[in-house]
Amino acid sequence: MLAMLQDIVSYLIQTAGYVAVAFGKFNSLDVIAYVIGATLLGIIIGVLPGLTATMGLALLTTLTYKLEPNAALLSLMCLYVGAIYGGSRTAILLNIPGTPANAATTLDGYPLARMGRAGPAMGTATTGSFLGTVIGIIFLATIAPKLADYALEFQTHEFLWLAIFGVLISGQLTAMEDPIKGWIAGFLGLAVAMIGQEGLYMTDRFTFGYTEMQGGIGLIPAMVGAFGFSEVIAVMYNRRAEIVRAKVKLLDVIPDPREIVRYWRTIGRSGVIGTIIGIIPGVGEDIGAWVSYAAARRVSKEKKMFGKGSVEGLMAAETGNSAAAPGAVIPVLTLGIPGSAPAAIVLAAMVLHGVRPGPMIMIESPSFVYEVVVMFFFASIAMFVLGILLTPMLLKVLTIPRERLMPAVFVLCVIGSYAIQQRMFDVWVMVVFGIVGFVLREMKYPMAPLVLGIVLGDIFDKSFRRSWVIHDGDLMFYFTRPISVILMVMCFGTIVMSIGPCRRYIGPKIQAAMSATVGLVTGFVRAHFSLIVMLFALQRGAKAPDGVTLSARGAMSVYFGILADTVLDFVRAYCALLLGPFVDLGRLVTGTKADPEPARYGDDR
Repeated sequence: MLAMLQDIVSYLIQTAGYVAVAFGKFNSLDVIAYVIGATLLGIIIGVLPGLTATMGLALLTTLTYKLEPNAALLSLMCLYVGAIYGGSRTAILLNIPGTPANAATTLDGYPLARMGRAGPAMGTATTGSFLGTVIGIIFLATIAPKLADYALEFQTHEFLWLAIFGVLISGQLTAMEDPIKGWIAGFLGLAVAMIGQEGLYMTDRFTFGYTEMQGGIGLIPAMVGAFGFSEVIAVMYNRRAEIVRAKVKLLDVIPDPREIVRYWRTIGRSGVIGTIIGIIPGVGEDIGAWVSYAAARRVSKEKKMFGKGSVEGLMAAETGNSAAAPGAVIPVLTLGIPGSAPAAIVLAAMVLHGVRPGPMIMIESPSFVYEVVVMFFFASIAMFVLGILLTPMLLKVLTIPRERLMPAVFVLCVIGSYAIQQRMFDVWVMVVFGIVGFVLREMKYPMAPLVLGIVLGDIFDKSFRRSWVIHDGDLMFYFTRPISVILMVMCFGTIVMSIGPCRRYIGPKIQAAMSATVGLVTGFVRAHFSLIVMLFALQRGAKAPDGVTLSARGAMSVYFGILADTVLDFVRAYCALLLGPFVDLGRLVTGTKADPEPARYGDDR
């Protein structure tokens, strides 16, 4: 136990040293200019309804082509963080999420604004966004290097199933009401990625005789069309948005430190949940906000206030979506797979500027991971300062009608699509994807799985073909590696959990198993802490509260008792998860009735 703690402490000290070295590479005045400018631009993009972080990143990527790699990527990270945060302003004042990541913010932010607390609500959103980003940065600095080491164990088998799992889970979580629509969008993206010359024998596929299509469909033009031009069409098609003017003073926006102390558990929980959701391929910041909000409501003492103006709910939503941004970059760096649609743009920008993300990142560019940590840190500081100081001024941006911005957005879409390779073909790709994206959005199909499918298509295609060539078409090789089997089970489980009855039956068992896992870790820590305290008290000759003298045998009895209880709960929960369906199926076949469960407190029985 002591050796494990020493290893953890030494690893954290080593990580802090690498981060400090990375800080030294950003010590010029140009860095301050890039940070302030890009973060401010990101906040403005987030404030304006319809201008998403993905579209802003796609447009800015094309404008940073001539910049130094660190300056370009720093600008993109700052815009990323600023846009996710900026959308909270519109969500609070207009009840319209500035970006999809701020949809959960409207539930409590807008009611607070209607109660005359728009300023404090913005201060809460600023605090939550800053702390959520910091929590995500901590995970990025500590998890990404270790995950990159494990990613070296991935081969063609694992990357094949990882690509399929990314599309499945993205479609599942971005289209909760109808996962099939999410899967259709994801596999449509995979089909688009098949266009062009294949990677092994350079044979043309689906080019229809057009030379321009031999190189495939570019990610940047496709994303600019799907998220940029489609929004232009949507604004032209839909009714004009109502503009609301709000007067907010600077003192109203200054965060209240008492809220941090009061809701520290919510902040920590939402930060961890948001980061974990961000790591899942293709899910994104909006799901991180919703899951964090639901978790906060489940354990809150103020459940009745949620949806009616709860400060805790607003804090949870903003902490969750901001923590997902650094979390989404973790799989980008370690696996070359984006955690969200904006992270896909970041992945493309890294490749564009000569960085090759993936399992070899810690070997080829070991310092780059910590440079990204510093980029996010600068972005979080700039977001916090600008979010407080410039809020009264930024609210004037809301008075600009979206219809007047769309011509400029369309011009940027055209320039951005053309600038990468100077081909008119890419402009037409942008137009086609814009029209297709608008139609799909009107039919309630999510765009994130479509983009993720395009990103993962090349990985899926090459991994599938290489694995078949290596093993001469033998299907059994998929079952020879443990990681591959685990990913296969995860893909199958995702499909099963999308079926309503299965989800209602298995969901409580999974929740109980996860709670038992957390209880196991907590019990392990509590047992060791109790043992240390009792042994220390025994050494000093102290007595227990009931007057009984402590003994080494009694201390060990308490220690093993706590461990036995937690392990027993853990085993019972996972046996119910793994063996329960088979037991219930056997009872169904034999006609045996299950033993009635004892009535719980509050049950209507």
